[in-house]
Amino acid sequence: MKRIGVLTSGGDAPGMNAAVRAVVRKGLYEGLEVYGINYGFAGLVAGDIRKLTRRDVSDKISRGGTFLYSARYPEFRTEEGQMKAIEQLDRFGIEGLVVLGGDGSYRGAYALTKRGYPTIGLPGTIDNDIPGTDFCIGFDTAINTVLDSLDKIRDTATSHVRTFIVEVMGRNAGDIALWAGVAGGAEQIIVPEKDFSIVEVADTIREGRQKGKKHSIIVLAEGVMKGNDFAAELAEIENFHVRVTELGHVQRGGSPTARDRVLASTFGAKAVELLKEGKGGLCVGIVNNQIVANDIIDTLENHTHTPDLSLFELNKQISD
Repeated sequence: MKRIGVLTSGGDAPGMNAAVRAVVRKGLYEGLEVYGINYGFAGLVAGDIRKLTRRDVSDKISRGGTFLYSARYPEFRTEEGQMKAIEQLDRFGIEGLVVLGGDGSYRGAYALTKRGYPTIGLPGTIDNDIPGTDFCIGFDTAINTVLDSLDKIRDTATSHVRTFIVEVMGRNAGDIALWAGVAGGAEQIIVPEKDFSIVEVADTIREGRQKGKKHSIIVLAEGVMKGNDFAAELAEIENFHVRVTELGHVQRGGSPTARDRVLASTFGAKAVELLKEGKGGLCVGIVNNQIVANDIIDTLENHTHTPDLSLFELNKQISD
């Protein structure tokens, strides 16, 4: 293999640039040519492809987002879209591809893999909801962004003796809520993976006030419901002086943490090594602090992501 490509797809995540940088620098170190594909699978089908040099990735390790850009491209689910992509890869002489992104990106890599094209998937999503890895690129930065907001919200919540509902991202996974909630000392964490009772939530707020608490912070994963809807349900029970903060897309931005930069660099280099060995159809991850490479088809078809729910139980024990 002499020429490889790299693209970022789906929602951006801090550390994507660090991963692309690693693919480029490791590829050049191994004597490969590396081509960047703009706008994900949409750019691949359109042939928006360019050769990348060392200089192209200089000073990118500290930048959030993705300098290769990203775009949604549902047409890639069709046979026509996939065949057009392979035509472009053949046209540029690209013999292997690194795909960085979340679940949808993995599905695209999976489609190319089924058609016999060597593809390596790297998990890049703040949601941390990709099977086959304990952590995804961007997750650590996102939870630190949320933590910074929780620390600030606590100040105003205490000053006004209020209940704050902080809605965080994560799609259908509760990882961001769990990790940021525990780190931020939230009184309650509400995630899709655990059933909850709004009556019990209200009871917990009352119990806290009886014990002298001046505020209550509830971290709500977006996969459960919207923050305003949650507040409306609470209001039907009692007026808890609720304020809702939806952190939104600020969680996707910012300079990646050291952990995300190292994780991204390690993943990117591993992807190049696998392609150089002639391997494809794999997804890279980290399990028990060890870098692993699993079959991407098996990972998507036979495995699901499960967050660390021991954090949920821990928070119940130490938030009182």
